[in-house]
Amino acid sequence: MSPGQLAFFRRRLLADEQALLSAVKETASHLQQSETSSDWNDRASAEEEHTLELRVRDRERKLLQKIRESLKRIDDGNYGWCEETGEPIGIARLLAPPRSARQSVATRHPAPRRRPQRSRRARSLTQAVALPALALAGSPPQLP
Repeated sequence: MSPGQLAFFRRRLLADEQALLSAVKETASHLQQSETSSDWNDRASAEEEHTLELRVRDRERKLLQKIRESLKRIDDGNYGWCEETGEPIGIARLLAPPRSARQSVATRHPAPRRRPQRSRRARSLTQAVALPALALAGSPPQLP
C-alpha cells in the first residue's frame, strides 16, 4: 500500500475515532441527566432507552478498540494485509465499514461447503422403502 493510501486511511480512522469518542461523551452526559418519574410506565420506558443506548455504546466501544488496533497496524506497516494469509486486502473492503478490516474477503467469508451426495444405491433404497409405505397408508384422511 502506498504512503498516500496509508495517510488517507489514517485520517479516516482518526475521524471515526473522534466521532465515537464524542458519542461516548454525549451518552455519559445524557445518562447523568436522567429524570426520575413517579409513573412506572415512564420509568420503564426510560430504563429501556438507557439499556438500548448502553448496548449501542458497547458496540461502539468494541469498534473503537478495532480502530485503535488498525492505527497500530498502520504504524507497524501491516495495515491492508490479511492476518491469516498475508495477501493484500482490497481497497473496497478497507473502505467498507468498519474500516478496520484484518482479513481478506476470501478468508473472512469462505465458500459454502457442499453437502455430500448420496450414492445412487442409497437413493434407490430410500425410494424403494418410501413407495410401499405410501401405498399401505392409502389416501390421506379428509377433514370435515
